[in-house]
Amino acid sequence: MEMCSIASGSSGNCIYVGSGATHLLVDIGISGKKAESGLNTLGLSCRDIDGIMITHEHSDHICGLGVLSRKYHIPIYATEKTIAAIERISSLGKIEKELFVPIKADKSFQIKEITVNPMKISHDAADPVAYRFKYGKKKVAVATDMGTYNDYTIECLKGMDALLLEANHDVNMVQVGPYPYPLKQRILGDRGHLSNELSGRLLGLLAHDKLQAVMLGHLSKENNMPELAYQTVRVELTMGMNAYKGNEFPIMVANRDGVSPMIHIA
Repeated sequence: MEMCSIASGSSGNCIYVGSGATHLLVDIGISGKKAESGLNTLGLSCRDIDGIMITHEHSDHICGLGVLSRKYHIPIYATEKTIAAIERISSLGKIEKELFVPIKADKSFQIKEITVNPMKISHDAADPVAYRFKYGKKKVAVATDMGTYNDYTIECLKGMDALLLEANHDVNMVQVGPYPYPLKQRILGDRGHLSNELSGRLLGLLAHDKLQAVMLGHLSKENNMPELAYQTVRVELTMGMNAYKGNEFPIMVANRDGVSPMIHIA
């Protein structure tokens, strides 16, 4: 099983998860051309994709969905409220109704070799979800756009072999930055985005001996820096009430506008 970020940041998100015979995307918040180019670097094309898992309807997660779905007729998996929200977005153009496959949080489904299990997240969207993927005994998760986490979140993300986890912003950069006050409140609120500090604390609760890789994703261009996210998460993990230190796991930061290194699950 493998996972790769084709793009991950406040300006666009698209994550690849696959096995030998199954190829999936989580979100398509970049252009179809950019998605195709990213997949090409992995030895794949959009024609190989078996399904697109949509987390929620914000443009940095769906802006390429209309073009890609019309061109390649790829099934689109999303919650019913998210599908309804997508259908109201005129800029996407018409998407064939039969391409949409309604899903529900905590109800797993199968796409060829891979079991997909959506989970509820706290974000200001119609009905947002994150996704966990299982192939045999191997498990990975893509969890971004979470304003907060709770016991349910921790339980859902326990035992993963690899995680793509949100580290969206540095709290101080948001507070002193140029954003208007209502937007700052949205980002910092419980239905906004996970800060570097909260990401590190959550990772401390999820760390275990068999965790093979962590990729920090969905970094804000204006309110974060890759090195700051990396160091903050490592420090929080090291200082947390757990048995692990920040240098005991391979932690990397996803490229905002380009393809990141592939994570292969041993």
